[in-house]
Amino acid sequence: MTPGEKLLEAVVVMDRLRSPGGCPWDAEQTHESLRQYLIEECFELIEAIEDGDRAALREELGDVLLQVLFHARVAQEDPDDPFTIDDVAATLSAKLIGRHPHVFATDPEVRDSATQEKRWEELKQVEKKRESSIDGVALGAPALALAAKLAQRTARAGFPVDLLPSGDSPAEQLFTTAARAKISGEEPEGDVRSVARKFAEDVRTAERAAKDAGLDPSALSEQDWRRFWPR
Repeated sequence: MTPGEKLLEAVVVMDRLRSPGGCPWDAEQTHESLRQYLIEECFELIEAIEDGDRAALREELGDVLLQVLFHARVAQEDPDDPFTIDDVAATLSAKLIGRHPHVFATDPEVRDSATQEKRWEELKQVEKKRESSIDGVALGAPALALAAKLAQRTARAGFPVDLLPSGDSPAEQLFTTAARAKISGEEPEGDVRSVARKFAEDVRTAERAAKDAGLDPSALSEQDWRRFWPR
């Protein structure tokens, strides 16, 4: 089998679903109506990665790919600025080649992964004609991830840590904690997710223990929670 053969098959399937005689629901979708599914599928992919579930990882990667194929197929029908999945792929290939001159040409600035990351941002800055170190940061990202990204970008620009928000509000403290964690090489979004997942599992463990003891898990008192909370 030629690499990418099944990918082309998926493109054909998506085209069939969206075309006349295909799926009525698929035919009605827009970029806007599909947004929620893209977000959901990305989170489900993250969960599969965190769980180390290889079967789920393969399936969720397919679901994310579906969103890319779906959006590209919808874009193909735009009356003013249409583009296809081939245009998407061509743009990606050009970007990857342009931002890896040490692979596809010669670039003495790249010596290891650290210098490659720095070089990537420099090339991106020039390519997109950005005026600010934080241009291109997705402000709609989850709050911790957004704080971390802003801290990472500004740190590369020489931003002093003492100028991070220093107010007493919980929001300002959370932002600064996440920012400092990222600057220190940690991943606050993923780290807090790990804590949240552990907390969720502990809640379920306590509820199961209470149920086994003959209690209603939905009506536990503070004393009950403390009694059944896993140590």
